[in-house]
Amino acid sequence: MTRNKENHQRLQGLDHLRALAIIFVFLFHYFILSGGQPAWLPGAASFGWTGVDLFFVLSGFLISSQLFVQIKKGQHISFKNFFARRFFRIVPAYLVTVALYFYFPFFREKESLPPLWKFLTFTQNLGLNLKDKGTFSHCWSLCVEEHFYLLLPLTLITLQSFKLLRSAYGILFGLFAFGFLIRYMSYTSLYLPHIDSEAPWMYWYQFIYYPTYNRLDGLLAGVSIAAIYQFLPQTWKYISRSGNMLIVLGLAILTGAYFLCEDQMTFNASVFGFPLIALGYGLIVAGAVSTSSFLYKWSSKATYFLATLSYAIYLTHKGVIHMTHKILSGFKIHDNLMLFICMATCIGFAWLLHTIVEKPLMQLGRRITQKEAVSKDLMVSEPAN
Repeated sequence: MTRNKENHQRLQGLDHLRALAIIFVFLFHYFILSGGQPAWLPGAASFGWTGVDLFFVLSGFLISSQLFVQIKKGQHISFKNFFARRFFRIVPAYLVTVALYFYFPFFREKESLPPLWKFLTFTQNLGLNLKDKGTFSHCWSLCVEEHFYLLLPLTLITLQSFKLLRSAYGILFGLFAFGFLIRYMSYTSLYLPHIDSEAPWMYWYQFIYYPTYNRLDGLLAGVSIAAIYQFLPQTWKYISRSGNMLIVLGLAILTGAYFLCEDQMTFNASVFGFPLIALGYGLIVAGAVSTSSFLYKWSSKATYFLATLSYAIYLTHKGVIHMTHKILSGFKIHDNLMLFICMATCIGFAWLLHTIVEKPLMQLGRRITQKEAVSKDLMVSEPAN
């Protein structure tokens, strides 16, 4: 296989999007932590919060694709193997970051942490008080993904066991509809009673933005793309001819979402904003895995490097930004230079975490699950005595 084909096998278009997502998230959090400096940054980074939604679409596509491939091959999904791979991929680097927050107060970008058990059980996003317990608040999205990693394989295993996989499309549509309903109820019944309180924004984040049941749209968009990609090859072949047009259409929808969500706490933004953003990013992800698109064909070592470190950057960037500002507070450093320095320290810190913890544990998890798979294959092929 040629190197060019190997790059396409890796779906390098998704590397570009993963790099874009972490840049969005970094810039959004940086302007908050830096008090809106440099002056040009708030305008450029105000939509950066949607980088998390792009991560959701990417996760939905990649994780469900792995499971769908097994279904296509007629294999039974092993929840044990799936969760073991996810554990070694996610948990070690996460626990190191949690330890940094709890044992090294200098690392904390704010004062107060939620209780440790909420981090260890991935329930920190439920009932989160951003005003008083907002340290390491960006862990909320990891909680959402962990819930997804639990529910998706269990749902598919159940459907596979009862030969009901064809009903999965109806379940997918029902979950999309459920999202609109639950956000409507959350907005009218939970958020609105607090709209005249001292800090209404805290309740909006607590009841609308953070809970898993309100944030499924991006993950479901990714699952939908993966279902077409894996199970409807003729439909995908037709769609993928227009990869660049999918990207342009996605950007147009995201432009509309930008204006809709200028004030995130309005009714329309709260109920319709998340699915609109998911649709926009979903089209861009579909374009990125289409062989006709420029994202699919474009090879970049820089975006591959950022994509590789994106999880470690996501976990640690707030703490590293905070520490960098504190350490350099005695020096008169231009705002633009400080931004560049923080980018460098975040990448450097993430590289260490990835090299020392994330990568070795991922390789260990891969070896363990591969050994078990080989062992099962040998048991199946072993002749009866």
